[in-house]
Amino acid sequence: MKNKKAVNKRNAVPTTQKNTAIAEIKHDTVVVKDGTLRSVLMVSSINFALKNDDEQQAIVSNYVSFLNSLDHPLQILIQSRQLNIKPYLERLADKEKEQPNELLRMQIADYRSFVSELVNLGKIMSKHFFVVVPYDPLTNKKRGFWSRLLEVINPAITVRLKEERFLQRKRDLDMRVRQIQGGLQSMGLEVVKLDTQSLIELYYSAYNPDIALSEPLADVVETMQLENA
Repeated sequence: MKNKKAVNKRNAVPTTQKNTAIAEIKHDTVVVKDGTLRSVLMVSSINFALKNDDEQQAIVSNYVSFLNSLDHPLQILIQSRQLNIKPYLERLADKEKEQPNELLRMQIADYRSFVSELVNLGKIMSKHFFVVVPYDPLTNKKRGFWSRLLEVINPAITVRLKEERFLQRKRDLDMRVRQIQGGLQSMGLEVVKLDTQSLIELYYSAYNPDIALSEPLADVVETMQLENA
């Protein structure tokens, strides 16, 4: 009887997934529970202070033009995380074991120890820059008023998007993404759209910053292939 109550109590506790706004991640796109979509772009940075006056003015001018070209919201996110050098140290350890030369093996060990101590003492942080591109069907001017109103009244329609409707919305979102990419690249920035695996890892590390360092996620494609085998 006690075991049954304990199980019921555990089941009654809401999971993290229930408390997040994300319904699912598929086709390199985040589907939010309200039916809206998100694409995430990883963007490089610019050392603005090292540019000369003409270059700085050109960047500012392009940035103003980029902002004026937008007719929808945009989110700019900066993520700071402690630098994870565990994979790098593991590769060094493998090289150390494979090195036949005793002197070189000792130098690799010393270097590995130095890097590990430097990062731990200095708390070196890594910064990543993201641009989140949203798509809300309610803001799509091509859709009629009653069609858009129906999606607000009936949440089940928006949460469980049919594949055809999802693909149409994704095409509209991709058009926005290409526009954003062009605007950012005009400022000399490198832009990469995150795929499904990268999106899952991004949100996993955002919601579980401590666990993500010690328990990295497995590859989604390989996992799905194993499940379907």
